[in-house]
Amino acid sequence: MASHPLLNIFKANKPAFGAWLTLPGVFHARTVAQASPHDHLSWVVVDCEHGLVPLVPGAAETISAIQSSRNDGTAPSAIVRVPATGVTASSSWQIKHALDGGAQGVMLPLVSTAQKAREIVQDCKFPPIGRRGFGSPFTHGMWNLTASEYIQSANDSTVVMVQIENKEAVDNVDEIAKVDGVDVLFIGPYDLSISLGFPPPSPDPHPEVEKVIQKILQAAHAAQKKCAIFCISGEQAAKRAKEGFDMINVTSDTGAMTEGINKHLNAALGK
Repeated sequence: MASHPLLNIFKANKPAFGAWLTLPGVFHARTVAQASPHDHLSWVVVDCEHGLVPLVPGAAETISAIQSSRNDGTAPSAIVRVPATGVTASSSWQIKHALDGGAQGVMLPLVSTAQKAREIVQDCKFPPIGRRGFGSPFTHGMWNLTASEYIQSANDSTVVMVQIENKEAVDNVDEIAKVDGVDVLFIGPYDLSISLGFPPPSPDPHPEVEKVIQKILQAAHAAQKKCAIFCISGEQAAKRAKEGFDMINVTSDTGAMTEGINKHLNAALGK
């Protein structure tokens, strides 16, 4: 079966640390993917929802840059967050483009019901499990597989993530977590906070939102699924790892650049 760093860490039951990529460009993506001198960075989210990376062809080009950033098999897994989903919106074509571009996983925002989660799984899986079509001449090569090998292994190797980020999703979280084919519940603390009527984290969520976050974590683990969360710093990420989160964002490209430049400027000014 085909594998990749994020999947390997999940199987080892260790916390998987990653980074958020919001800016386009092959060299930018490669720089982020190569940021850790070791293989500690196990995944990178290519953000086609709120970031500036276009889904077509930007996601495929970015995925290629990430996967070619190392030649020893330790390049971070590329996860594409598609632009939109919701009660009425169809994300089928978005999932198709992300997976045809070689993504090792997809992240779907605003998944509020088990029915929507089941539809997403159908779009991510080849028959007989799902309804995903095959036709891209590039996808299997991005995985370094033959077309036949890719079709045989993709259903088990592609990570399906749904975001829990509003009140309806919280109300339905147990049912969503139980959907076969959903691998990860991903918590977006900012939209979750706003949806519940609280201010966004600054930097930590409101105590009442924190209770909901812990509820989602428990629901995911009760269903034998992984739980992920967005953090903005290594300190936050370390705390979440101790709490039992399986997949944790550590920083973003724009956040790291801003903090790095500010840090060195302050040092130059003697601050």
